[in-house]
Amino acid sequence: MDKIRKGDEVIVITGKDKGKRGTVSRRVDADHLVVEGINRAKKHVKPNPMKGVAGGIVDKDMPIHISNVALFNPATSKADRVGIKVLEDGRKVRVFKSNGELVKA
Repeated sequence: MDKIRKGDEVIVITGKDKGKRGTVSRRVDADHLVVEGINRAKKHVKPNPMKGVAGGIVDKDMPIHISNVALFNPATSKADRVGIKVLEDGRKVRVFKSNGELVKA
């Protein structure tokens, strides 16, 4: 079970964007994910009239390593670690380590 999933709100804990918050837009692989507005890079794009793409310089969100982000806990307004708990009916759910509340997904 993944501790950080698509749609989760995360906060960057190390790197040039430390302290910024964003939503996970996709998982690249097991160790990298793309967060909206985080780790932006300038990309030079050639125009392509066949696809209707205008040329120029665009900002692109680049992948960031999963160890550099932590899940944002809205109850404490801080970054928090995530654990996995098995309920009585056998379902696995994610919980915050600090207060034991369920992660809303």
